[in-house]
Amino acid sequence: MADLLRPYVEARPDEPAVTDERGTTTWREFDARVDRLAGALRGAGLVTGDSIAIHSGNRREHFELMTAASHIGLRYVLVNWHWTADELKYVLTDSGAKAVFSEDAFAGVAAEAAVDVPLRVGIGEVPGFVPYEEFLAGGPDGVPTGQVLGWPMIYTSGTTGRPKGVRRKLVTAGAPLEILAGVAVGFGEILRIPEGGRSLLVGPVYHSAQWLWSHVLLCAGRSVVMRRAFDPEETLRLIEQHRITNVHLVPTQFVRMLRLDEATRRAHDLSSLAVVWHGAAPCSPEVKRRMIEWLGPVVHEYYGSTEASVNTVVSSEEWLERPGTVGRALPTSEIHVLRDDGSPADPGEHGQLWFRYTNGDDVEYWRDPDKTAAVHREDGLFTTGDIGHVDADGYLFLSDRAIDMIISGGVNIYPAEIEGVLITHPAVRDVAVFGVPDAEYGEQVKAAIELEDGHAPSDALAEDLIAFSRRSLAGYKTPRSVDFLDRLPRTPTGKLYKRLIREPYWKDRGERI
Repeated sequence: MADLLRPYVEARPDEPAVTDERGTTTWREFDARVDRLAGALRGAGLVTGDSIAIHSGNRREHFELMTAASHIGLRYVLVNWHWTADELKYVLTDSGAKAVFSEDAFAGVAAEAAVDVPLRVGIGEVPGFVPYEEFLAGGPDGVPTGQVLGWPMIYTSGTTGRPKGVRRKLVTAGAPLEILAGVAVGFGEILRIPEGGRSLLVGPVYHSAQWLWSHVLLCAGRSVVMRRAFDPEETLRLIEQHRITNVHLVPTQFVRMLRLDEATRRAHDLSSLAVVWHGAAPCSPEVKRRMIEWLGPVVHEYYGSTEASVNTVVSSEEWLERPGTVGRALPTSEIHVLRDDGSPADPGEHGQLWFRYTNGDDVEYWRDPDKTAAVHREDGLFTTGDIGHVDADGYLFLSDRAIDMIISGGVNIYPAEIEGVLITHPAVRDVAVFGVPDAEYGEQVKAAIELEDGHAPSDALAEDLIAFSRRSLAGYKTPRSVDFLDRLPRTPTGKLYKRLIREPYWKDRGERI
C-alpha cells in the first residue's frame, strides 16, 4: 500500500478518490493501481532521482503517475500541454527525462519531441508508444518497498527565453516521504480544507497552484473531481453534484462565472463550498466584491509563485477591510520589502519583495547556477521581482513587477521567449513584448515592433508577425496585437527602456499589473 494513501484506503476504501469525465476510481482501486505502477516504473529501470515527464491533460492516469512517482523518489516534470514540439523537446532534454507519458490528444507533438527518450508510454492510442494499461499491467503485485519522496519539477520561463526547472533545497527527490505528508496536512490546515473534503480541478494540473490544490490535497485525503477544461456553468453543476468543498480559480474564471445569467447562477446549490481560493493573477476589486456578494465570505486569496509557493493568505473579511491586500505572511515565509540600496522599507513604502523560508529551505533553478544566484542576496533572501508594500499591520499590497513577466488568465508568460522568435522575422529590427490591460484575462500580450528599412507598417504585416510567432510558440504566448514604433528606446549599452513603452497603456489605471 502507498504509505500516504494508507489512512484513506483503510477508512473509506470504496469512496471516490479521483473522478474525471471517463469515470471514478475508488481509494482502494487507486491505491492498487499506484502500487502496480510504482513497480512497473522501477521494473523499467528508473531509480531514485531519475526524471519522468507527464504530458497529459487533467485525467485520472495523470494523478496515478504523480502519486506513484511521489512514493518511489522520482522527479516528475509537469508538462504544459500547449507547448510545441520544439518547446517540449527542450524540456525533455534539459530535465534528462528517462520516460515520457503522453496522451493521445497530443500524440503528434509527443512523437516528434520524444524520439530520444528511452521509455515512451501512451495514454490512449499514441503510435510508437507503449500503451499505458499494458505498461501498468506489467508491474508486480504488492507494496513498493523503500518508499521515499518524489517531487515535481515545474518549468517556468526566464529572462533567457527558455523555460527553467524550479527545484527546492530540502523538498527534493529521495528525501523522507514524511515531508510530503507534512506538506499535505499543513496546507490542508492553512487553506482551510475540511477533513474528507472534495477538491474541484478546473485548471491545468501542470500549473503549480493547481497541482497544490489537487494532488497535494489528495495526499491529505481530499478526493479530486477534475475536468480537462473550464466551463462556467458546468463548474456550478459539478459543485452541486459532487458536493465540492473547495476549488481554486483564477480571476478570468471569476469573470466568466459572473457573466452567467442570474437564473443560471441561482439554479445550483453551492452550499457545500467551504472555501474558494483565487490567485495566480491580479483580480479586479469589482470582480472580487461581486464574487463575495454571490458566494459569501468563502472567497479567499493567496499570493505566491512557482518559486516561492504560497506566501500570504487573506480572507474575505480581511480583504473587505483592506481592499487590494493579498494578506499577511504565513508562518512558513518571511517577506522583506527592501529599497534599491537594500535597506528595509518603512510601512507603506514601496520596494522590491524578498523572501526566505523559515524552515531553511531554498529555491534553485535546475542546471542554472547563474540564474539561481541572480535571484538571491548574500544573506540568502530570494526575489521573484515583484514590487509592493506592507502596511503597519503586516498586510501586503502588490503594485508592480520588477521583471517583465506577463500574467494572462493566471498563466505566466515571459516576453524574452516571444521576443526571441519575433526578432528572427526579416521585417523586424527591434522588438519589445509586454502586457497591456485586458478586462477578462488581466493582461494580454502586446508586441511593439521597430521595422527594418524597406518595410512599412500595415495590418497585413501585423497579422503576418502574429502568425509567424504562432508557428514557434504555444498559442497563449502569441501576441494578441502589434504596434509599430519608429524606434524603441534603448540606452547606448543596449538596455531597453520597456517601461517607457508600456506606460501609456496603463496610465489611466491605478495599478501596473
